[in-house]
Parts: sequence; C-alpha cells; structure tokens
Amino acid sequence: MAENRRGTVPLLGLLVLIAGAILIVAGVITYVTISSTLAAQQITVSSDAAAFAGQHVDQPWEAYAEAKVIAEHAGEIADGKTYAQLARDDPNRETVMNASFLQASLFTSVVAFGVAALAAGIGIAFVLIGVALRKTAP
Repeated sequence: MAENRRGTVPLLGLLVLIAGAILIVAGVITYVTISSTLAAQQITVSSDAAAFAGQHVDQPWEAYAEAKVIAEHAGEIADGKTYAQLARDDPNRETVMNASFLQASLFTSVVAFGVAALAAGIGIAFVLIGVALRKTAP
C-alpha cells in the first residue's frame, strides 16, 4: 500500500506540471493571437484619449482607452443617450450603433486578454504545485 502511494504522488505531480505547461502555452498563444489580430485592424488610439493617444491598439490597455473614447464620442453625438434610447428615425442612430459595436468589440478583446493572462498565471501556479509535489514525494 505504501509503495503504491510513493508512485502516486510523483505521478500526480507530473500530471499537474504537464497541465500547467499546457495552460502557460495556451495562455501565451491566445494573448499573442489577440494582440496580432488587433494590430492587423490598424486601430490607433484617438488623440483625445486620456492615455495612449496615437498608439496602435494591440494591447488591452490601448483597447480599453480607445473603447472609452468611442463611448465618449457616441455620447456626444447622441446627447448622452444610448443607442436603445434614440428614436428610430434619429439620424445619429446608425452612427451610435456602430460606435456601440466597436466599443463592445474592444471591451471583448480586453476580456480575452485577461482570460489568456489568467490561464498563463494558473499554469505557472500548477507548474509550481507539480514541482512541489514531486519534491515532497517519499
């Protein structure tokens, strides 16, 4: 029985270590994919943004800054109303709708960056746990 446990802990440690490595690789690949996809769109942060003005959007903080500017511009165009609050015959409704879609897309990329970083972070924790399990095995 004790001999069976001796093999179980190192095996469990190895499995956790492998899972961690997979999470790190998946997180990094996802982060790079999101960044390159955003860069391919050739979006530049507006000059009136609170931060990152003039920079190309390929990181979460730049995407967030541009989404905030788009929201401000749409609010100005719609006199503070949202797309849903505008009358159907309002000439600005289509512009505000497009702004809303752009803003949502940029915020979605911010969330995706966060999920990718979270996966990589959990992967690092798994690797450390796996190493610890293998070192503490009898």
